[in-house]
Amino acid sequence: MAKQEADRTTLDLFADERRPGRPKTNPLPRQVQLKLNKRNQLKRDRERGLRRIELKVDEQLFSKLNVLANERRLSRAELIQALLLQQLAQQEQE
Repeated sequence: MAKQEADRTTLDLFADERRPGRPKTNPLPRQVQLKLNKRNQLKRDRERGLRRIELKVDEQLFSKLNVLANERRLSRAELIQALLLQQLAQQEQE
């Protein structure tokens, strides 16, 4: 019997062949998965009382924030939140 490349019913003939990629574990397409994951993330954030703020800064400030966050072992978002809270506390004291 000749080996047919398209024949996947005789698995023993293809036991040593490695197939590319990870096995499919989710029946949904990747784009739908990403959309659902983002929706779930936003829902979790909302339940935790978090709100989203988008902020555009120049490259130099962005780099400084990254360095400072790494030094303090915080995420950039946690660092920005701490800096804002610190500034607001100073404003209240004045």
